[in-house]
Amino acid sequence: MKYSFITIEGNIGAGKTTLSHLLAQHYNARLILEEFADNPFLPKFYENPRQYAFPLELFFMAERFKQQKDWSQQPDLFQSVTISDYLFTKCLLFAKVNLPEDEFRLYQRLFDIINQQVAQPDILIYLHAPVSRLQENIRKRNRSYEQSIPDEYLSDIQQTYTHYIREHNVKTLFVDASRADFLGDERHLQTIIRALDEDWGPGQHYLSLP
Repeated sequence: MKYSFITIEGNIGAGKTTLSHLLAQHYNARLILEEFADNPFLPKFYENPRQYAFPLELFFMAERFKQQKDWSQQPDLFQSVTISDYLFTKCLLFAKVNLPEDEFRLYQRLFDIINQQVAQPDILIYLHAPVSRLQENIRKRNRSYEQSIPDEYLSDIQQTYTHYIREHNVKTLFVDASRADFLGDERHLQTIIRALDEDWGPGQHYLSLP
């Protein structure tokens, strides 16, 4: 494994955490999982986005930063690879969708200060799935506060991610996850592992699953 820090990203319901667990097991990697359930503003946000978006995003950024700092300050001598199921820049991308312009400008100033202290991944695995598949996965995992997420919101998040990847020099494995079943189809996981083992240059590498 030539990468020491791998980040997996994607829209809500794309399968980030499932793939993170499987890759961490395969590579005997240290695993960083987003602790979204600890955010007290999340259920409130889905009920009243305008009122709770700013505290929601501030809480997420603070918790993600704490996780990243704890990880960087406590190296594991027995695990040379770290896998995370979120990119710290996710803070800014979701804030761009959720916040009005004046609040977003303030949030971005805070993010720019904090982001300088956060390690960047060696490679980003981005799972891209159509909104219909995302909604199907959201229904299956049955978190009550997610069941009314509108298609338009998922589309906005999707566009924000893809725009960021296109505009920034991030080494990205862009995976068509429209049929992904990492738990049920071993070929899908093995396709990701083989791609990570290949020697391909900077920029984006597009991958279809069998």
